[in-house]
Amino acid sequence: MKKLILMTVAAMITSLTFAQKTQDKNVPAIIKSAFKKQYPETKEVKWEKENENYEAEFEVGETDYSVLIDASGNIIETEIEISSDALPANAKEYVSQNHAGQKIKEAAKITDAKGTVTYEAEIKGTDLIFDSNGNFIKEVKE
Repeated sequence: MKKLILMTVAAMITSLTFAQKTQDKNVPAIIKSAFKKQYPETKEVKWEKENENYEAEFEVGETDYSVLIDASGNIIETEIEISSDALPANAKEYVSQNHAGQKIKEAAKITDAKGTVTYEAEIKGTDLIFDSNGNFIKEVKE
């Protein structure tokens, strides 16, 4: 299970490294259709191409969302902005012990297509990745 989570996180991070902004008109219809099926009310979407996948960034109310969709229109993962207080206790404890005096700039809950949840906490240009229980997985420099 840990290997699966690590591979998923590594794939995510690797794909983010190669992201390119894409205009709406350049996003294939199958991708837009899959997105609209899940989020029919969303009006303003920013698209990025990540290798063969597409990432849609948008807001629902005051909350930032990001959805990664493969070339066949399957949602690979969904990332939802959360408050740092909503991180699991183990994750917050890890930050306070290993990054004393650092403030969490952003936090997110990431759910992959299989329902596996991970958490991300950004601190000073570094993303800390945690499993669903808040156990530290890895650190990724932006």
